[in-house]
Amino acid sequence: GAEDAPFHLQLIIDTPTSPVTSGLPLFFVITVTAIKQGYEDWLRHKADNAMNQCPVHFIQHSKLVRKQSRKLRVGDIVMVKEDETFPCDLIFLSSNRADGTCHVTTASLDGESSHKTHYAVQDTKGFRTEEEIGGLQATIECEQPQPDLYKFVGRINIYSDLSDPVVRPLGSENLLLRGATLKNTEKIFVAIYTGMETKMALNYQSKSQKRSAVEKSMNVFLIVYLCILVSKALVNTVLKYVWQSEPFRDEPWYNQKTQSERQRNLFLRAFTDFLAFMVLFNYIIPVSMYVTVEMQKFLGSYFITWDEDMFDAETGEGPLVNTSDLNEELGQVEYVFTDKTGTLTENNMEFKECCIEGHVYVPHVICNGQVLPDSSGIDMIDSFSSVSGREREELFFRALCLCHTVQVKDDDDVDGPRKSPDSGKSCVYISSSPDEVALVEGVQRLGFTFLRLKDNYMELLNRESDVERFELLEILSFDSVRRRMSVIVKSATGDIYLFCKGADSSIFPRVIEGKVEQIRARVERNAVEGLRTLCVAYKKLNPEEYEGVGKLLQAAKVALQDREKKLAEAYEQIERDLVLLGATAVEDRLQEKAADTIEALQKAGIKVWVLTGDKMETAAATCYACRLFRRSTQLLELTTKRLEEQSLHDVLFELSKTVLRHSGSLTRDPFSGLSTDGQDYGLIIDGAALSLVLKPREEGSSGNYRELFLEICRNCSAVLCCRMAPLQKAQIVKLIKFSKEHPITLAIGDGANDVSMILEAHVGIGVIGKEGRQAARNSDYAIPKFKHLKKMLLVHGHFYYIRIAELVQYFFYKNVCFIFPQFLYQFFCGFSQQTLYDTAYLTLYNITFTSLPILLYSLMEQHVSADALKRDPVLYRDIAKNALLRWRVFIYWTFLGVFDALVFFFGAYFMFENTTVTSNGQVSTSVVLCTCATLAGIAWTPAVPFLSVTSEQAVLFTPEKATVSAPPGPATSKCFSSPQWNRPRGLCRGPVASAPRCLAACPGWFAHPLACAFSPGV
Repeated sequence: GAEDAPFHLQLIIDTPTSPVTSGLPLFFVITVTAIKQGYEDWLRHKADNAMNQCPVHFIQHSKLVRKQSRKLRVGDIVMVKEDETFPCDLIFLSSNRADGTCHVTTASLDGESSHKTHYAVQDTKGFRTEEEIGGLQATIECEQPQPDLYKFVGRINIYSDLSDPVVRPLGSENLLLRGATLKNTEKIFVAIYTGMETKMALNYQSKSQKRSAVEKSMNVFLIVYLCILVSKALVNTVLKYVWQSEPFRDEPWYNQKTQSERQRNLFLRAFTDFLAFMVLFNYIIPVSMYVTVEMQKFLGSYFITWDEDMFDAETGEGPLVNTSDLNEELGQVEYVFTDKTGTLTENNMEFKECCIEGHVYVPHVICNGQVLPDSSGIDMIDSFSSVSGREREELFFRALCLCHTVQVKDDDDVDGPRKSPDSGKSCVYISSSPDEVALVEGVQRLGFTFLRLKDNYMELLNRESDVERFELLEILSFDSVRRRMSVIVKSATGDIYLFCKGADSSIFPRVIEGKVEQIRARVERNAVEGLRTLCVAYKKLNPEEYEGVGKLLQAAKVALQDREKKLAEAYEQIERDLVLLGATAVEDRLQEKAADTIEALQKAGIKVWVLTGDKMETAAATCYACRLFRRSTQLLELTTKRLEEQSLHDVLFELSKTVLRHSGSLTRDPFSGLSTDGQDYGLIIDGAALSLVLKPREEGSSGNYRELFLEICRNCSAVLCCRMAPLQKAQIVKLIKFSKEHPITLAIGDGANDVSMILEAHVGIGVIGKEGRQAARNSDYAIPKFKHLKKMLLVHGHFYYIRIAELVQYFFYKNVCFIFPQFLYQFFCGFSQQTLYDTAYLTLYNITFTSLPILLYSLMEQHVSADALKRDPVLYRDIAKNALLRWRVFIYWTFLGVFDALVFFFGAYFMFENTTVTSNGQVSTSVVLCTCATLAGIAWTPAVPFLSVTSEQAVLFTPEKATVSAPPGPATSKCFSSPQWNRPRGLCRGPVASAPRCLAACPGWFAHPLACAFSPGV
């Protein structure tokens, strides 16, 4: 037996806790995540299978064949019926409609439910039968697949005989996208992009991952706790070898080492011990925190969806949460960047007036086809009396009737042109732009009604109730860079006109004739009143000029390389030397409670910037109406007009002096920038000036315009950016986002032109408006109206941040409470890596015992009522700049955990110092341990004692020397001679653990309530 003992001692496992104990929490976290991801993958796989097995009608060898959609190949000709979804991206070849058009809805692509018109290729639109399609010989050249839904460049070469092929340009109007739905009858198409090359599939790619400030803080805190873990393990490893350096401590008589153990490398042993301590203390890292935080975010996001106050009864829309990862970021916003049209305003246009060569016309006040009450007749101020004036007037009205992309909704009961002006009231106009609908409806009240576009002819009804037909020759479509659109039409008399409509800044420079000054004055007056203005001009083309224009456009349209650039150059050449006809004014009313919302946000310490494509005067009027600018606000301008008079350098330094002159003397609110002494500044900047500010400086030039610009902005209570292109909106957001303070930014908008800034900001919010759903689709959250932003930030954002911050801090706190006693325990057990807790506690402490209660708390906690938060926006400032997760608060929670751990450990230590536990589990303080100190033949040198309690024994042990108290009887003498002492139980691992566990291995000692007791001996 004695010779075998060293052999048995080698079987001891080195790790202080079992692999199950250490691995189970991590396994739990990974399993929960894997189940969630796996379930989502399974749903995707199921959806993919359903999509791939959809039946599609092919045309092969002039016959109709039905196959599964997964067998689609590029070049296949497909037939799609009404209300079917397109299986891939298709070029529109023909339809059964005489004009070769079809109507499509793209709700599943961009959320827009309105019907869009697409056009068949000119040379194939007459094909009706499978035989005709089967005999088609053509090749299609197009660009490489790319995700932009609204852009397509290609051309089709049609071979009719041995002569040269007919080349036709292909654009987005000929392309039908996978996922869109057909809203007419049978159509015939040819496949272009299939599978993962379709634009829909290319848009599956996720947006760039946004991470909240709380997540970043969590990661930093975890690194700190990892350092604490390593330092704990190092301290214990060093102290272990210091303690074992004294004789007999490293190798007590009951735990002799084998020869191979004695020869083992010291550094290898030290490294093994270090790893053992790492395993022992690894529970300080809150592994399950990420799962709990994810659950809290996911479940918490439903509170926004369920909020009845944020439901809009008028539209039937409620808030949407597209990502729950940023809930707490709603409570940290410092800058709000908002679009104007459709976000601050209703995007509900009312035609107010038009000005023709200085003469003003005010029709009925009409809104979306409905005549508002208390308005009757046509009030025509300063109407023309001369014949030439009357011609200009009618030309202006014709221009408004023809220069647009408005469609008339189909009415099956009416098959011919409408004959009376009153019948025009039944017209329902559809357009992607509410402005255009308002203009067409407005001019209808002034006597000219747009009837329809049929077979490339535009029909309108004039004041004499005669139908006029104009052949539509070309459309020079609108874009946000040109800020204008044109049409070229041919009248019944053979005259060719170019009508151009656009922003005043893009029309006036191209005008060579007309009453420019009178019209400019009226436009500026309307803009100051907050009306949206457009200018209308025209030019007459002779046949030779039109032929040149046609060739120029055709060359640009069929180009596969740089088509957009070549088209822009062609448009620039065509739209010049115009004659100014007049201008229109349309009102876009302010949204309900928009002013209250902006005021509340400013009180909460949030800076509000308005980014819009509108002209400066219109935008400024809206800013005054919604209280972004107050009457006391001093406006500072950084505009193109001012830069024509002074250099950018001088303007910036002058503005800087103005705002900084008062910054020393005035008491300024550090959050909102509002001066408490009554002098506020508002900055107005336009797109051209912004380009100059952001332009990289040349080598050697002094100063940095960006920093100077940011310094001016910081001292302004509000900033208005007008004439902004979509990309410039994103640049502004990026500029503030990466400034030295790194503030949390929020962008809110409702149109496709706002998507870039929504994606750029920390938090993107889409308004479910009239400009489609591109913004809502690309945003993190979507709300029906701008007014709902107030509750989303001040109430939901506040609650989310408070809850998640306390959840994170509590997780670190509880783990310190749990593991620090384990660290202290090592000082009482000779640094032998003994565990203080039972395996079940180690495993379940993080997974269930402490994670579920805090999860419920973090979902339900409301430290202040929602009404109080809405009533007093200043409360939002209490949590600004990540206030609850700063280093000071984090250190406080950590030291609180250390303090509580000391109380737990030494409280238990001193409470049990002079007590014992009987066999029935009761604690008795009247029993004095160690009454029979001489009965045991084992003695250790006295050291600081510690109590380890089980239900059947009370063992007070010290590292070196103790006295064993046992009941008299044969069991005492049998214990050390029993074969059980030598049985390989894997018990005697170190100088401390050995004694009590080896003695407890003797069953005879369990017969008495005071089974085994170790205490300081003599």
